[in-house]
Amino acid sequence: MPDWVPASGHALRHAGIHFDAIRIGGFFGEHVAYLLMEFTDFRAGPIVREYTGDEYHYFLLPPQTAAAYRWPAGARALSREAGALAFVGVPAMAGETYPLGWRSLPTLEVPFVEVELLQEMVTRAASALR
Repeated sequence: MPDWVPASGHALRHAGIHFDAIRIGGFFGEHVAYLLMEFTDFRAGPIVREYTGDEYHYFLLPPQTAAAYRWPAGARALSREAGALAFVGVPAMAGETYPLGWRSLPTLEVPFVEVELLQEMVTRAASALR
């Protein structure tokens, strides 16, 4: 497993170092996750789900990749670009991790969500929800 995944509980990780992230809240985030999981036959790469508040989904991308794309309203890129400072909560692979959980796990074969595919699914979901 990636070294940025904690052994237990959950931990904050600096976006842009170990990974970039796209944060999408509520039904929009769930819909994007569903489309991505369906398209990849449930091998989408790491997607973290937050179970409280706005119920954000964090789609974890290779570091320094999120800013290269335009993201529709409702999808926020988290990285180190332009001096931005953002942290993402990352749950352990097992055990008590509330209020975070994995919607899709990182694997050796798919350590990150594919950026171009995510951008396509976010755009598709945004169009469908208009």
